[in-house]
Amino acid sequence: MSSYLVLARKYRPQSFDELVGQEVLVTTLSNAIKNNRIHHAYILTGIRGVGKTTTARIIAKTLNCENIDPKKSVQACGECENCRLITGSKHQDVIEIDAASRTGVDDIREIIESIAYAPVSARHKIYIIDEVHMLSNSAFNALLKTLEEPPAHVKFIFATTEIRKVPVTILSRCQRFDLRRLDEIEIAIHLKNILTKENLEAEELALSLIAKASEGSVRDSLSLLDQALANNNHQKNLPTDLVEKMLGLNDKNKVLELLSSLLSGDFATSSKIFNEFYSYSSDVSHLVQDLLFITHRITSSKLLPDYRLDDCSKFQQNKIHEIAEKISLNSLTRIWQMLSKGVYEISFASSPKMVFEMLMARICHLVALPDLKQVLLSTNNDKNTVAQKSDKNNDNLIEDILRSFEGSKLT
Repeated sequence: MSSYLVLARKYRPQSFDELVGQEVLVTTLSNAIKNNRIHHAYILTGIRGVGKTTTARIIAKTLNCENIDPKKSVQACGECENCRLITGSKHQDVIEIDAASRTGVDDIREIIESIAYAPVSARHKIYIIDEVHMLSNSAFNALLKTLEEPPAHVKFIFATTEIRKVPVTILSRCQRFDLRRLDEIEIAIHLKNILTKENLEAEELALSLIAKASEGSVRDSLSLLDQALANNNHQKNLPTDLVEKMLGLNDKNKVLELLSSLLSGDFATSSKIFNEFYSYSSDVSHLVQDLLFITHRITSSKLLPDYRLDDCSKFQQNKIHEIAEKISLNSLTRIWQMLSKGVYEISFASSPKMVFEMLMARICHLVALPDLKQVLLSTNNDKNTVAQKSDKNNDNLIEDILRSFEGSKLT
């Protein structure tokens, strides 16, 4: 049986034009290579799975490709011996070091001693140090002088998820690139392109759910897609309901139904729907997060007429627009505050179920209260009415007094 290559490895970018969502980095490095203004040290930072190590390998491949002409293109050929060896992490002049397991000063001294030797077969000897923030202070100090004035044939590429833990003295000697977190639309498009290459399909909402769950990480999204395809027995079309079950998501239609009943002040119906969620072992904190998500979508829809609801079905979009038309912005912001506080209360509660029931009671009570603006207008109207009546009474009193003096003569 042949071993299966996971999607994250199978579709790992091999050149700058394959990198997803990192246009600033690609443009800067491409121009630097074209103009032969390559810095001796780069540091790449960003969340997990956005392409830090992949980018480091692409830089190494581009600098050492045998068939590249920087004046024409900065895309590595991927076919020469250097490219193939770097792709397979087997090139003797491209040294990858995991700083999480090699944190000591002795490990850095080995690097310092080896950089004096020229590369064996490549133009540049490249050191890729992953999770560089894990190095000890002594190791960083040992690296300083070498990092400031390395030999011409040596390049350093650091990668880290914790840029704040890297000493300023190291950062000042490197060119820094922040690899950004991808948005949900970019990830969904990327997943769709990969499915096309695999001759598979998926419902758009299913891909949106995976993109949302990945939190901006391309690698996480591909791992989730792999899991979903396996769950679907690699059938041609990936349905939304399967992805929802795999991710442990609550039925968004039922969440909308619960929120609608709460906004109607119907505590009995709300309790019934909540008990249905609870009987299916739904995590109470996840349910509050779902209510926050829907409340955010309703508020955004109310404030922004062109707001996109790509991660919602057509039915859900219509329901959200319907609720947005009926409820005031003041009520939405107060409900958001209550739900946000509910997340905190549930995290420390011995009985999350009771906390959620009291949260529902508060929301139902809130929507029954008159709007503050209406109360103020009503109060002003009452004051005006009283003032008008008082003025009228005063006028009548003056008329009566004047009438009492009719026919009298001044002496």
